[in-house]
Amino acid sequence: MKRCVSDWARQLATELERLFAKDTDLADRLNDAHRRLLEANDRLWSGGVDPDGLRALQGGHPRSGGPRLATAGHGRSQVLDSSDPVGALQEGHWQIHRAHGNHLRVAEDRRRLPADIGEVTRSFVDELVAAGWSEDEARNATVRELHAPSEGCRDDRPQARPDRSDPHQ
Repeated sequence: MKRCVSDWARQLATELERLFAKDTDLADRLNDAHRRLLEANDRLWSGGVDPDGLRALQGGHPRSGGPRLATAGHGRSQVLDSSDPVGALQEGHWQIHRAHGNHLRVAEDRRRLPADIGEVTRSFVDELVAAGWSEDEARNATVRELHAPSEGCRDDRPQARPDRSDPHQ
């Protein structure tokens, strides 16, 4: 059965599509930040750097004769094998710091997104119900199929709705 869809419902469907795409992008960015965090940490600790070895690099007095690596099955440390181990440690620290900050920002953006999706979905369902759809039909509507204008349907409803988040309207 063909259903009429108002211009406002089509705009809401477009907004839902945009929010779903944003969620996909945020998930990709979150995974990327997590990957970078793990890679930076692995560069620091691959080979299991011994604390005495780190103290020796910083000019301390280790209990032993120099940097020791616990290499049992893990390979050598990329950091301690570099030409500037202290610089490599500092770079690793900042890579972890940046990746962690990015991860937190993206996670917060993604945490807030469901509220936006929920609000637009509620408006979308309400608009379809007002056009004669049942609640179940409106909830199960595929937003991608509702972008194009409905042929043979007349939309006498207003084209723009007030922003419900602005209390001054």
